[in-house]
Amino acid sequence: MDSVFVVLVLVLVTALVFDFINGFHDAANAIATVVSTGVLPIRTAVMIAGILNFVGAITGTAVAKTIASGFADASDVTQTVVLATLIGASAWNLITWWYGIPSSSSHALIGGLAGAVVAHAGISHFQWKTLVQKVLVPLVVSPAFGFVLAFFVMTGAMWVIRLANIKPSGVHRGSRVLQLISASGMAFAHGSNDAQKSMGIMTLALTSYVATKGADGIPAWMAPGAGGAVPRWVIIACALAIGFGTMAGGKKIIKTMGTKIIRISPLQGFAAEASGASTILFASHLGIPLSTTHCINACIMGVGAVKRLSAVRWGVAGNIVTAWVLTIPAAGLISAVSMWLLDLVLPR
Repeated sequence: MDSVFVVLVLVLVTALVFDFINGFHDAANAIATVVSTGVLPIRTAVMIAGILNFVGAITGTAVAKTIASGFADASDVTQTVVLATLIGASAWNLITWWYGIPSSSSHALIGGLAGAVVAHAGISHFQWKTLVQKVLVPLVVSPAFGFVLAFFVMTGAMWVIRLANIKPSGVHRGSRVLQLISASGMAFAHGSNDAQKSMGIMTLALTSYVATKGADGIPAWMAPGAGGAVPRWVIIACALAIGFGTMAGGKKIIKTMGTKIIRISPLQGFAAEASGASTILFASHLGIPLSTTHCINACIMGVGAVKRLSAVRWGVAGNIVTAWVLTIPAAGLISAVSMWLLDLVLPR
């Protein structure tokens, strides 16, 4: 069997492992508030979120196409480059998961790809313009938009309650129902964006293999479609991986997002999740590999700021922002080192 094909299979398996890690690392994005407010027990929440992650993941491939073709030319991406990318991204995800820091799996993957491509082909072979347009600008804009949107959604909800003279008991019951709906929407939105990143990296690996070895070197069912379209089997495999990963849960990050940033109520949870889901779905439609983690954290801060700015634990928020800033260069560095080491033992 062709040794490069063996490496391709290793890459595809590693991509699915990354997708699974992404699921349990980012499970908190969808369920942190609904668990911390007591609306759902964690086991039920992760099961529902996992199913909706799967459903969201099979709804489109716009983000996958950005990952597969927007950041590097297939001729500059060997199987070793993709494997180094996944190692760097997975390592950073596990580090931040261990310390309970809600960092971005998306940015870890893109940072890893940048580090691996630079280590392999040189700094000019990575599409830095795409990085700025599709990652760095949304890195600033999407949390800011989510913060403002959540602030106004929460403010609007409070005005409705006041004008309708709804009793606290009615607010509590209604908020719990609304939070179930918004948490489901957030889980669907998470799948629609995050699972596609693994689809993109797998498609990139397949396209690179076909470009170097030809279509005859790969089974027809595995090959990418015309124009580098994501194969159906890749969509289903990634949707399953992120769904099962979400079901595995990520309790440490759930605690950080659900209690350490602010003590959140069901109404606040609804406002944060509804705002976060809307922002993420809009980004998925545009093919932007958004950080769902950044988005929902900013929304949680936004609803907390409605009460008073001091309600947000800005020290915890500062630690999260630090992780946001470090993710791309840290994952890139790990991937670059992995690339150099893999080149010693694997065929290009």
